[in-house]
Amino acid sequence: MKNFKFLTGALLMVSILVSGCSHKAETQDKPVLVKTQQAGWESNAVRGSYSGTVKGRHETNMSFQVGGQILARNVQEGSRVRAGDVLMVIDARDVLQQANQGDAQVASARAQLDLAEKNLERYTQLYQENAVSRATLDQYQTNYDAAFAAYRGALAQQKQGHNSLGYTNLIAGANGVVSAVSAEEGQVVAAGQTVLTLVQTGELEVEISVPESKVSELTIGMPVSINFWALKGRADGAIREISPMADEATRTYKVRVAVSEPPAGMQLGMTANVSIKGIDDQEENGGVLLPLAAIFQEGDTPQVWVVGEDNTLTAKAVRVENLGDDKVQVKGLNAGDLIVVAGVHKLHEGQSVRTEAD
Repeated sequence: MKNFKFLTGALLMVSILVSGCSHKAETQDKPVLVKTQQAGWESNAVRGSYSGTVKGRHETNMSFQVGGQILARNVQEGSRVRAGDVLMVIDARDVLQQANQGDAQVASARAQLDLAEKNLERYTQLYQENAVSRATLDQYQTNYDAAFAAYRGALAQQKQGHNSLGYTNLIAGANGVVSAVSAEEGQVVAAGQTVLTLVQTGELEVEISVPESKVSELTIGMPVSINFWALKGRADGAIREISPMADEATRTYKVRVAVSEPPAGMQLGMTANVSIKGIDDQEENGGVLLPLAAIFQEGDTPQVWVVGEDNTLTAKAVRVENLGDDKVQVKGLNAGDLIVVAGVHKLHEGQSVRTEAD
């Protein structure tokens, strides 16, 4: 009986030991769960997304070079015009009178010049005959020089007056769209007063407003991604201009984005969403941004763990380009590589792992 109890206890002990070993083996064989980040997705540092409006790169506030009453307005808001089109016309009667006055001043100045020239000729001859003094001759020479200068001044004013006749027509200097009209027929405008705004359609771009806390992160030439709400697909662009001063009302900075290949259907006034790209994942554009915890070192070489398609780990050497507080910019990875970003010192080459998506 005692032997039977001893045998039963021994078998029970062996069963427990075998069960424990089996459970330990299962625990060891089960792949470790790791936290990962994909290069080219989460590592892409998008610095902000802003709503914008399509505008022309060249917007001209047009005005007459002479003042007068507007007789005709041939365009309205939204009108498409071509270079050479007459947009507005002002009354030319006053300008014509100024041109006539210039002609009269030229005639008067020419008569004075002819008289001064004849007097100078006579007194030059008298001086050569010792009939008058040198001082008298100098006086007539001075009169002639003054008359000649007055004549040249009259000619310049005459030309200016005749040029003004051509300024009574407001002519489009380029193909474009009239975006604003601020004067009507019958209104009297001064020279230089804006009467309409012409937006050239040859080159369009997107204008966004960036908060003052973010504008320091932007630089000229920084790449952006543009999505147009009314169009399919997206377009690539780059920051062309950053306003040096904030808007007084909104305290934001105007930023102009050039569109390298405008999509078909892109028009003035369309709304767009501009995503400011951060550090690009492509090798030639600065590398990949990773958490500092993703880096471990073998000797003098920094490395990361890359999860393969079979969920096994492979160490891959990288080159550190820039080091921040909790981020590191590296080169040597491909867009799409799945990188382990936590617990890297507890892993080993060829180890099977599970990712959060598994």
